[in-house]
Amino acid sequence: MSYPEVGIAGLAELLAGPVVPAARGLLGCRLSAGGVTVRITEVEAYAGTAGDLASHAHRGRTPRNAVMFGPAGHAYVYFTYGMHWCVNVVTGPQGEAAAVLLRAGEVVEGVEVARSRRTAVRRDVDLARGPARLCAALGIDRTLYGRYLLGDGPVRLRPAAEPVPEATIAAGPRVGVTGAHDVPWRFWIAGEPTVSQYRRHVPRSRR
Repeated sequence: MSYPEVGIAGLAELLAGPVVPAARGLLGCRLSAGGVTVRITEVEAYAGTAGDLASHAHRGRTPRNAVMFGPAGHAYVYFTYGMHWCVNVVTGPQGEAAAVLLRAGEVVEGVEVARSRRTAVRRDVDLARGPARLCAALGIDRTLYGRYLLGDGPVRLRPAAEPVPEATIAAGPRVGVTGAHDVPWRFWIAGEPTVSQYRRHVPRSRR
């Protein structure tokens, strides 16, 4: 599958701008890695140090989040709960940490490969339904941290084959964050069966 160069240029320009428009514009885009391609159906925006308490960068730069500070278009991959990988697309001007978490997608190429990595999944719509499942389906791990997504490397982000109509984009609170619970920066394609289930974070009670 090929994409016109102007499409890549337009995507690069989108990612270099503010995180919320970038997040909305990533819906419908395609991410390829490990022999699998996923059409992105759900994302979350994080604004870094700009008062966003849910962001990994709100306390400043660390070795873990350094790639979030730019330049745009690179992969921020992190490990969570001691068992799962998640992938973000870095956005915004260099030096201003921001990224978009890829929460869910539809496997459009390499379904059999994705199934081999997600053997417990019974339905194809669940192969990449959630950020950890998306990474598992694509075979994404720490080795792809910092990779440029718009080139021809092992992980590639490409424009949507058809733009997602603005009227079909829904918005709501982000999932499972410990701060800024109700910021409506989760975006998804309405009616998509691959979109993950919303769960508000519930702090663990202390005994």
